[in-house]
Amino acid sequence: MKFEALRIPGAFRIYPSRVHDDRGHFARVFCGDEWAAQGLPTRWHQMSVSYNARAGTLRGMHWQRAPHGEHKWVRVTRGAVCDVLLDLRASSPTRLAWQAVELSADNGEAVLIPPGVAHGFLTLCDATEVLYGMDTPFVASAAAGVRWNDPVFGIEWPIAGAPAVISERDAAYPDFDPHARDQDD
Repeated sequence: MKFEALRIPGAFRIYPSRVHDDRGHFARVFCGDEWAAQGLPTRWHQMSVSYNARAGTLRGMHWQRAPHGEHKWVRVTRGAVCDVLLDLRASSPTRLAWQAVELSADNGEAVLIPPGVAHGFLTLCDATEVLYGMDTPFVASAAAGVRWNDPVFGIEWPIAGAPAVISERDAAYPDFDPHARDQDD
């Protein structure tokens, strides 16, 4: 595995080391020893899968407020997404900065998102499946979100106009208040 630090502190892009032969390839997507050597979490409390029938489905931007912040490990097992990380930590040097990466079943890459960083994705093809690992329990009262197209962030999604599919909740988040302190890490 190769770990690439992203510009958002604590976020990583993780590349599998694939071994190819006549059957295809083999790759580890997680190794506790390798993750521990990077100072990353090695215990996952929950694993979830999101299936998205249509290209242009947008999920996000979500995170859990402190003290229930979570590391989130995200990998695509079928299809492809434009995966976006948005730093909402008041103490971060990259506060309000975002970064997008393409994750796909073909490239096998993953991202690790630190606590206090919102996450969302846009599916790039039909029948896309995304695997999530979270290192802390989900706490409904700590669940938070910001709108995918809030001008405060200026996220450049690879679509023109609105997504093909988005939940009412994700579409209706209010404008973000950059002076609010409730998203501290």
